[in-house]
Amino acid sequence: MQDSTQLKWEGRWDQLTGKAKQAWGDLTDDDLDVAEGNYEELVGRIKEKTGETAEQIRERLEEGEDTVDSQF
Repeated sequence: MQDSTQLKWEGRWDQLTGKAKQAWGDLTDDDLDVAEGNYEELVGRIKEKTGETAEQIRERLEEGEDTVDSQF
């Protein structure tokens, strides 16, 4: 079952990938293309590149969600 954060981000994929590239500069466009539209795949790609835990990555993405939400 998908959680609400995942569903929100999948609806705003371009914003999510922009925030991810800012937070994790070593992500490539290829990483983002492979994960295209799949939140968990993106978390997995970041985890593989950085060694951070999935929980740490989700927390950082949620912080980004708060920033995006405040812009609307």
